[in-house]
Amino acid sequence: MHGAIDPHHILLTPDQVAGNQGRGRFFLLPGSPTRAQELSEMFTEVTEVVHNPRGHTAYLGVLDVDGERLDVASIATGMGTPSVGIIVTELLAQGATRLLRVGTSGSIQPEVKLGDLVIATGAVRDEATSDAWLPREFPAVAHQDWIEALSRAAIGLDLGQHAFAGVVHTKDAFYGREFPMGPLKAQNQAYMETLAAAGVLASEMESSHLFVLGQVHGRNAVPVGAPTASPNTVKMGAVFAVVGTLDGLGPADARKAAEARMCEVGVRSLVELARMERR
Repeated sequence: MHGAIDPHHILLTPDQVAGNQGRGRFFLLPGSPTRAQELSEMFTEVTEVVHNPRGHTAYLGVLDVDGERLDVASIATGMGTPSVGIIVTELLAQGATRLLRVGTSGSIQPEVKLGDLVIATGAVRDEATSDAWLPREFPAVAHQDWIEALSRAAIGLDLGQHAFAGVVHTKDAFYGREFPMGPLKAQNQAYMETLAAAGVLASEMESSHLFVLGQVHGRNAVPVGAPTASPNTVKMGAVFAVVGTLDGLGPADARKAAEARMCEVGVRSLVELARMERR
């Protein structure tokens, strides 16, 4: 994928994306520009690559934790799969291979409470963007290394009892689908009830297309016993803070606390992934 397109929505170059002994920078992908900046406050040696017309400023830095020194970055993707598709495709074109979505979600299961975390193992493709890449029958799954790294991070931060791993729901319509309203209210409500009955954990708006892009652009035919540190192996993952339920959003202070925990787990998972790749 490297060099296949000329990016128009980000200003990063291949040299800025490079690092980590050939694996490239680890990218944290929030939807919000504010959260991208907040994540950068956990880095050192931060450089801003400003993109004023679109607001997709990238924050390049170093993560120095527990003896690990990693080249990292945060950049906002915006909301929804169309925006994710643009930003992530341009990052992949510049050589990025390790990308982690850090976002918010609404719980679908009663066991998953406000303030909990959800680690996506896969996503329901209830959106249209990824249809331009693969038929709907093709599954959208996270890379197994991110699932393990995020799980280790949550346990290491004593959040294991408040983190759930499983399938999430990616939709195009926040109002209408997740919060049923309008002429198709009854159908949308029935759809969400079907997902709940199937055990889908939470609903969000980006990860299914992220996972599809990871499959399309990655070289993932790696034997299970082989190291997976190759830069040619594209790894996509996602972790979400639960900030509401099907009844609506939680209080602002509870949402903010959940987002802070999610960011902490996301950043810590970079360290866990780096250690796993050296095994």
